[in-house]
Amino acid sequence: MLAPFAVRVEDSRGRRYLEPDHPYRNPFVRDRDRVIHARAFRRLENKTQVFTRRHSDHFRTRLTHTLEVTQISRTVAQALGLNADLVEALALVHDIGHPPFGHAGERALDIAMQAHGLSFDHNLHALRIVQDFEQRYAAFPGLNLTFEVREGIIKHSRNYSAAAHPELAEYLLDLHPPLEAQLIDLTDEISYSTADLDDGFESHLLTLDQIREGAPVFDRYFCEVEQQYPDVDKRLKFNEALKCVLNRLVTDLIENTRTNIAEAFGSGAITSLDAVRRSAKRLVGFSPAGEADRRTLKRFLYANLYNSATLEPEKELATHVVSQLFAHFLAHPDAMPRNHAAKAAAMSGESADPLPRIVCDYLAGMTDGYILQTFAKHLGQPPVA
Repeated sequence: MLAPFAVRVEDSRGRRYLEPDHPYRNPFVRDRDRVIHARAFRRLENKTQVFTRRHSDHFRTRLTHTLEVTQISRTVAQALGLNADLVEALALVHDIGHPPFGHAGERALDIAMQAHGLSFDHNLHALRIVQDFEQRYAAFPGLNLTFEVREGIIKHSRNYSAAAHPELAEYLLDLHPPLEAQLIDLTDEISYSTADLDDGFESHLLTLDQIREGAPVFDRYFCEVEQQYPDVDKRLKFNEALKCVLNRLVTDLIENTRTNIAEAFGSGAITSLDAVRRSAKRLVGFSPAGEADRRTLKRFLYANLYNSATLEPEKELATHVVSQLFAHFLAHPDAMPRNHAAKAAAMSGESADPLPRIVCDYLAGMTDGYILQTFAKHLGQPPVA
């Protein structure tokens, strides 16, 4: 049973290229399947979330993080009466545009592009991937995803202005996205905040005392767990407390979003998808207390994990490798693979991409391992992190 404000698949704005209906899969399910079978999705297995694979095989990659976001997102969608098939497709595709080396690689690419009056945005790059780069079908370019999935790719975490991005005009930039897209940004935060605490503790970069002091929401639950399980191993106590933190954030998100919806539309008002799109603000969100917990967790992770001195050499390596390869291929575009080199050689006309964008697209598609191999091939062995 879908809520009145959910996206109904029969009301989808459809695909850019018409296709016959599938006998037993609805369009959003087909979109989910197309994302899962995409090469760009498989490459997420070898892209950094926080820790590179040299630390441990147990830490999250961009792919395992994506799967965790998907699980949380389906739970929230079902509790709110939203279209879980659409939510699943959006969660699976939400990070497909990330480059190698996590956020350090993304910053390095953006800085390199800014020198040419351009920028790198992983959401916009994800749209390019599904529309142009994934070539799997004879009848059309890209994955030919439904409008709702393509809209959600670019609008799930922020709004884009039509003046700054006229190329996105078809995506209703003056309206909010559906709730199915709105929730992805917050389930993403729930997922990485709790998972990064887990990986940080496992890596010994975060101590239990440090987490308890810096993350009061975790400490509250750890105190309860200690009373309930006084004799179990410290790691199991940690796991139990972290599970409670995740449950607290998910429950708060569900309950406060219900409250926001009720307050926005009123008990007798029409609750519709159009009303969601035209509401004064996004309706998916935490309560003030939940938002305070989210912000505290995020500040703690930035101060003690993401910006830790231990991880700094890897970020410096990422910056060096990305910036040096960007400059190399800008000077030697014929050194790129045939399809990218052909785009560079054929640059002309208003629709053609400039050379920096072609180089950026090439680098953004690489995995951590492949970009290091490419650096060694063209520029010698990179410095050791």
